[in-house]
Amino acid sequence: MYMSNNTMRIIKVTVFYFVFGFVYCFGQNSNRVVTTGVPFLMITADARAAGMGELGVATSADNYSQHWNPAKYAFATKEKSFGLSYTPYLSKLVDDIFLGNITYYKKIDDRSAWATSLRYFSLGDIQFNEFIAGNIVDQGVERPAELTLDLSYALKLSNEFSMAVAGRFIYSDLKIAMDADTSSARSLGVDVSAFYESEPFEMSTNTAIFRSGINISNIGPRLNYDSGAQKSFIPTNLRIGTGLELFFDDDNSLGFYTEFSKLLVPTPVAVFDTDENFLGYRQPDIDFLNGIFTSFSDAPDGWSEELSEITTAIGLEYRFQESFSVRTGFFNESQDKGSRRYLTMGAGFNLDFIEIDLSYLFSTSRVRNPLENTIRFSLSLNLDQSSSQSPVDNSL
Repeated sequence: MYMSNNTMRIIKVTVFYFVFGFVYCFGQNSNRVVTTGVPFLMITADARAAGMGELGVATSADNYSQHWNPAKYAFATKEKSFGLSYTPYLSKLVDDIFLGNITYYKKIDDRSAWATSLRYFSLGDIQFNEFIAGNIVDQGVERPAELTLDLSYALKLSNEFSMAVAGRFIYSDLKIAMDADTSSARSLGVDVSAFYESEPFEMSTNTAIFRSGINISNIGPRLNYDSGAQKSFIPTNLRIGTGLELFFDDDNSLGFYTEFSKLLVPTPVAVFDTDENFLGYRQPDIDFLNGIFTSFSDAPDGWSEELSEITTAIGLEYRFQESFSVRTGFFNESQDKGSRRYLTMGAGFNLDFIEIDLSYLFSTSRVRNPLENTIRFSLSLNLDQSSSQSPVDNSL
């Protein structure tokens, strides 16, 4: 393909925004879809949560709680665990775009735990050529990528309630060597979360555990890629969820979960030039703290539009003997705010000290999902086999 420098720059921008815009933001009825920089932070990496409609703020603690609610680690039934997950992205178009995630947690004592994780998103190889004097000149291959490294600490404030704080380093390298106007961007993010897990109680003829959680993630400064350009908000996000797990006997349990999520960044507003000509929609140029507070009341159409910015998810998980799990769920987003709607299903297998989870997604929206027809895979290694009690046994 023959491309001038200007053409290559256009292609670069198009590719990046196509991928990082999650595809479903294009072709919507509204141009006020709330977008952010580094949106890969919102991709579900672990197959357990992905199989339940992509929720996890109020599910039982597992190795991948770092992404959903690190306060859950204080209630983990295993002393330490290591996890590895792999998520192909846009797998029907390319084969080298993916999200990888590594996580590790360790209980310090019965009341506290710490965890760390590394998340890496690769856009694969992008080949650039230029037509000069009738010849094709190889301009090299670029490998844009983004990553985060975080650390969290969770503490039980009572037998049923815990809180956690996490710090995150964010690095986004989307530049190309021939473009002097762009550079890699860096930021820091903070998560504040809380988790409640009740003692087992009798519900009809069964034993039950109630859970709830809240997490405000990625609180931090905006990203700056181009000198003089408006900075990009990182995906500061609020999650609130509840769950109920019923234990029918010592071998069988069924969990019901629901979750609500909202991006705490400004809604794009109409922009006009000095002659009152409409130029499009753009987020206001304000700092991230103002962006968080104004995100609850800045939608041009009022509360009806604010409510449409809330996504909902429901999920079910059946467990048998702590060795096998079957999951399903549904995720819904307003048609004017992205139109993500899909069904998910998944399964998990506990083979002694190894836990393997798989998930699959079926889009129910007219807009294709970049994770549609993709199998997500995650692996957890229990590094302390002596602590493998169920939540009910652990509470008695």
